[in-house]
Amino acid sequence: MAEIIQKDGIWVFDGDALRLTPGRDKNVSVLRRTLGELAVPLGALAGVSFEQGRRSGRLRLRLRDGADPLLHATGGRLTEPHDPYQLTVEADRYGVAEYFTDEVRDALLLAQVPGTPVSEYLLPGPPLPLTVSAGDGTASFDGEQVRLEWNWKTEDAKAAAGPRTLALADILGVEWQPSAGLENGHLRFLVRGAPVKTRAKYDPNAVELWGFKRDPLMALVATAVQVRLPHPSAVVPETPRIPDGPEADHDALLRRLRELGELHREGVLTDEEFTKAKQAVLRRM
Repeated sequence: MAEIIQKDGIWVFDGDALRLTPGRDKNVSVLRRTLGELAVPLGALAGVSFEQGRRSGRLRLRLRDGADPLLHATGGRLTEPHDPYQLTVEADRYGVAEYFTDEVRDALLLAQVPGTPVSEYLLPGPPLPLTVSAGDGTASFDGEQVRLEWNWKTEDAKAAAGPRTLALADILGVEWQPSAGLENGHLRFLVRGAPVKTRAKYDPNAVELWGFKRDPLMALVATAVQVRLPHPSAVVPETPRIPDGPEADHDALLRRLRELGELHREGVLTDEEFTKAKQAVLRRM
């Protein structure tokens, strides 16, 4: 067994799985503290690395694509303080960190774990029920439905519609975007039959985030929903149909291009599917 204990957290490897426990230091983020201990099976790992610095180093785990719903829901946008797969290592523990890294690497080699993507989630996501308040609302999820409630900071027209209840069966996807610079972030649910997306400030299926301390917790709601949706490898999207007849005017085709771009950015369409569909639209234009 290999173990490393730091203010930032405790990592333990028993040969079959890694247990990542966040530390109690005040600098540990609220997301990691709320997420709690993670059990990462060896088969979910793609690699491990240790980087030395002058004052401190960093242990990093790399997971196989599709293994963790948190990483999929956040799309690689978790910043360093909130990433549970990084551990700050003090300079006097570099030897322990190097030993830990070697132990995990040797186990990956012996088990012949491939670095290829997986076809199902290997981590369970956060426990339920889950309720998070941040930005302009509160998001709750019990495994069957999402409930969105608004606060006094919500835009008037959005708040006037009252709380929203979204059945899991009607949710096609979920996206979490942190605030960056002057751009606000959001937690947004892509709902069957909903109109084209608008800014989160006005979208009744989205919570707008302004970059405050609790904003990252909305990533847990996104993860809890994501793990209950079809795995990305199992989603085979239909090629969007180009309308026929009078509907296929220039404006309609431009709208279709925008829709295709959004589907591509959200990962619903692969690069190949997006290129093929875009070319079909351009030929019609």
